[in-house]
Amino acid sequence: MNGWLWAAAGLLAVGFGPVVWGVATGPVGRRVVAQNFGTSAVCLVMLLLAQGYRRPSYTDLALVLALLGPVGTLVYARLLADELSPGPAHTGALTATAAVATTAVVAAVCASTGPGRALVKLLVTGALLIAGNVVASRAVAGGYESAEASHG
Repeated sequence: MNGWLWAAAGLLAVGFGPVVWGVATGPVGRRVVAQNFGTSAVCLVMLLLAQGYRRPSYTDLALVLALLGPVGTLVYARLLADELSPGPAHTGALTATAAVATTAVVAAVCASTGPGRALVKLLVTGALLIAGNVVASRAVAGGYESAEASHG
């Protein structure tokens, strides 16, 4: 077992405890935020596993997950808008944690990968993860007005 696999195992151990607790208990807002954070953690684990097993296809899976994970959270935020509105979820700490973890993992994997097409794919994955987390967390927290509210 190499350092990349140890890092992936550590991220799973540290990241999934709060995710499971957040998804299993509490109000709907916290559950949706925990689901979004879990998606980010799995994406980062996939990047670490890609490096640890030397399987570039895992990076492709992480890229797809970085794109579709926040989209799923936005769907939940839209469908559960009535249940989320009474008490907006506090998403700042988890969003910041996800951004810092994403930056650390992507920077480490990029340094190990070296220049080339794989580096660009890693940078795109990291950018999608951070941007997706910010947008999805803001939507869950009720930070965006609906189109009807802004025009009516």
